[in-house]
Amino acid sequence: MTSTTVTGWKLVTAAAAAALALAGCTNSGDEDASDRPAGDDEQVVKESESGGPGCTLEKYGAKKLDLKNAVVGFSQSEPDTAAFRAAETASIREAAEQAGVKKLIVTNANAELPKQIADVQDMLNQGVQMLIVAPVNSDGLDPALDAAKQKGVPVLTIDRKVTNQPCSDYVAFLGSDFYDQGQRAADALADATGGEGTVAILLGSSGNNVTDERNAGFKDRVAEEYPDLDIAEEQTANFARDEGQSVTEQLLQSNPDITAIYAHNDEMALGAVTAVAAAGKDAGEDIKIVSIDGTRNAVQAIVDGDINAVIESNPRFGPLAFETMTKFYAGEEIPEDVIIEDDEYNSDNAEQDLGKAF
Repeated sequence: MTSTTVTGWKLVTAAAAAALALAGCTNSGDEDASDRPAGDDEQVVKESESGGPGCTLEKYGAKKLDLKNAVVGFSQSEPDTAAFRAAETASIREAAEQAGVKKLIVTNANAELPKQIADVQDMLNQGVQMLIVAPVNSDGLDPALDAAKQKGVPVLTIDRKVTNQPCSDYVAFLGSDFYDQGQRAADALADATGGEGTVAILLGSSGNNVTDERNAGFKDRVAEEYPDLDIAEEQTANFARDEGQSVTEQLLQSNPDITAIYAHNDEMALGAVTAVAAAGKDAGEDIKIVSIDGTRNAVQAIVDGDINAVIESNPRFGPLAFETMTKFYAGEEIPEDVIIEDDEYNSDNAEQDLGKAF
């Protein structure tokens, strides 16, 4: 995945920091939000050369808009019971408040593409003037994007990239370099295993670039650098904890030689921890586990010794989303892909950095 950004987009304003801190207090599905310390892990854009022409207000054919007088819509893809989605939604809400928008309308597609299309169309009928969309899938959002285009409403996509045309169907994509995340996960698993082992991969949901690139990055790095890591099993667990548990149970029964698990997200990894324990083995020791996200529960599992490492995927898109659209409406050129930097949690820093988790 090419990192295409512009320089100087580091978020350093007090308002952004406040919004990010508030966004860290979100419900993971396991705890009350009031019991969770605020995270302070700001999104920072990678500074690199742009990989292609950017998008401007003129090129897109949109009208200028003062966000303080705007009605903005946010289409969330999946239930906020998942920590990543809860943090993402909270960040958008807080950033909208900081930006002073007239009204923010939030919908949740509950992982159903037809519902997301209907949600977007409904928000357009309610008069939204700008849309932020976390796509359910990379493909299939065409009816919603077409409807927005017909009404002259710019769309910013976050965390999953769509296969539609940038600066025509949508302004830009904000998110992580998922291929790089997969490569870093391979490095972390090699470090945990000493570069040897039988690996099972818990795949995210199909039909989106996150799953495809996290898997390709991992497998390519293993093939290039770690010949003694044998990828023996791959099975979809749809980014869900319960499926992560059930799939891991099945894999351990069919292949008791598994000594390492790479999960495409923390929820599946936490399910795997439960399955490993049920199989009478020690997660983090007998079976090494590496995942991607940076949820508080997964980072705590590193502290507890059950997970070996977590590659961060920062969900706090609110400040960056509103900063990007403010630049867009001011006539600045926005790169096709605005790629953020992601940290890593391991046994060396998990305890001290627990407050940054979401």
